[in-house]
Amino acid sequence: MKFFESFSEKHPKAAQWIREGGLFLIFSYVITFLKYLMLLFLPKLFSAYADNGWGWPGIEGSLFGISFTFNVIGYAVADGGMAYMFANLVSSLLGECVNFPLQRNITFRSKGPLKLQIPLYFMGWLVIFLVVNAINSVWVGVAKVLLPAAVYNIGTTVLTGGVAMVVFFVVNKIIFAEGFGEKKKIEI
Repeated sequence: MKFFESFSEKHPKAAQWIREGGLFLIFSYVITFLKYLMLLFLPKLFSAYADNGWGWPGIEGSLFGISFTFNVIGYAVADGGMAYMFANLVSSLLGECVNFPLQRNITFRSKGPLKLQIPLYFMGWLVIFLVVNAINSVWVGVAKVLLPAAVYNIGTTVLTGGVAMVVFFVVNKIIFAEGFGEKKKIEI
């Protein structure tokens, strides 16, 4: 611990990045694991909707001879339909509801305005969800043919978590930065 204290005194900005990056990764991995656990049972919870496919834009495609439906939001019946979409949506949203206060209060020690941080975090989550859902519509369509559900759900979770970590780290560095949301005094 003395090494890091000494390092922090000599290189405060680098130490801050190391501390924030480390905590960010730890919390992100824990949340990703929780999302994975939810994806093991949530599709069954929404099984009444499994036979209902809904998606946009619904473009049919093929990869390695395996057919899939490309959607930015939603899933084809063959990929779990609305049951899998709801499961993915719920696991992602609940995970971020846990992740937000951990990252804000512990990782970045933010005292910024929640009324600005929450909507910006939500917008970041929504963009991530749509991008990842588009990727997943291809991944799940192909992986479900080749792999057991528990294995392709790991892939789904790692993919979702990986994209989310990269984007959210940038978003968090902005919205949880010291001074974010403070009114700047303009002197003339």
